[in-house]
Amino acid sequence: MPGPTNVHPPLRTGAQRPTTPVVDETPFRFGLERVRELRAHDEDRAREEFAASLTRRERDAAALAAADDLVRQARAARRDGAGAPLTGQDLIAHQLWLERVEADRRRAELEVTRRDAEIESRRQALAAAQQRREVIERLRERHRSQHQAADARRSGAALDEMALAVHRRRDAS
Repeated sequence: MPGPTNVHPPLRTGAQRPTTPVVDETPFRFGLERVRELRAHDEDRAREEFAASLTRRERDAAALAAADDLVRQARAARRDGAGAPLTGQDLIAHQLWLERVEADRRRAELEVTRRDAEIESRRQALAAAQQRREVIERLRERHRSQHQAADARRSGAALDEMALAVHRRRDAS
């Protein structure tokens, strides 16, 4: 019986990449890179405006909720004070306060409705900006793949020439 063997599995390494840079590849330059950057910037700005609209909408919704609470309190105060004797001036003041609170609530509700419309508008602007950026990104990737294919053809042709030269030298000797 053979003795124990000390066999270790080979070390795992990352992808097998050459240790030297590829010399024959030409760097990829996208002619519309500035346009792509501008579209990405436009998309970022549209995203920020959309987020700001959402924040304003939340703030206005909180103001509407506070106005609702104030209206409820005003109406409850009117009901609770119905048993106590009030002067005419007290009744008029309370009614004016209730009307002002209800008007403030209606304004807050109108503001929330306006914010909802603004959010929808910002959402559409963001979608349009994303679409414009994606179009230029697809064009960039298409140009990159065409560039890589052309580089591969040039490299293949150079390798074929080298192989042919080696073969000719071998035949000549």
